[in-house]
Amino acid sequence: MKTTTPQTAAAQAESDALRSPAAVPNSLLNDTAERFAGYAVMGMPFSSGSYLAFRRFPASSIGPGYHAVWLRSPEQQWSVYADAPPELSCARYFGAALTETKYSPVSAEWTGPCQLTVRVPGVVHWELEMRATVSTAAVTAMARRMPPSLWRNDRVLGAMGTLMGPVLGTGKLSFAGRVPNGQSFQAKPLRVWAVASSRASIGGVDAGVPRPLPQQDRLADFWLPQRGLFVAELSLRFPSTASVEGPTTAVPRKKSRAS
Repeated sequence: MKTTTPQTAAAQAESDALRSPAAVPNSLLNDTAERFAGYAVMGMPFSSGSYLAFRRFPASSIGPGYHAVWLRSPEQQWSVYADAPPELSCARYFGAALTETKYSPVSAEWTGPCQLTVRVPGVVHWELEMRATVSTAAVTAMARRMPPSLWRNDRVLGAMGTLMGPVLGTGKLSFAGRVPNGQSFQAKPLRVWAVASSRASIGGVDAGVPRPLPQQDRLADFWLPQRGLFVAELSLRFPSTASVEGPTTAVPRKKSRAS
């Protein structure tokens, strides 16, 4: 049996998106929730106080697929760089918590089965290596055995976050709740790997070594893990559009600009 690596899981997500614009099973095609499918580095804290996260959703129910890099400065200000407009990417849901959102090129290059390089030109150069561990293998096995109906149950998802955080050594995790713009979310990651090593430069300055933040950060109900995790076969649902500004509006503190 062929082993699934982070690279092959990412390639499968890209292939699935070409076959189905929403990359969801036929049974979910009538789902009225906004949906995304792909893979992500949930987050990585560094000793400088900077924090990076990466999203690649080749499939979206509301627009084109996109890449995004989330960046937290040591001053605890959040920016998102995405290669799709803010109203069709992460800022649609997280804009109220951002200092800045930029419509910018973002690239992700696989240099090996477990090696990924993420770039935002002139801003971020980020190299990662992933590995499977006993903990990530156990979490993956559990996630893949869960009936689809349980991934729509907020109580079950809450319990999963409570269980998986300590198992994976990430601090708190959340798979359901509210995002800063007010919408509800449900996350369904079916494959998990640990980030074994990572280095990054931000604005040409070394971000330091991977290290938990002094205090775990969160954006509304979405907790940022204190240890690097790569997740694939990832789908996100936003069952409501309860944003005060309306379902299509991001609320960044600064206007987005094209880079």
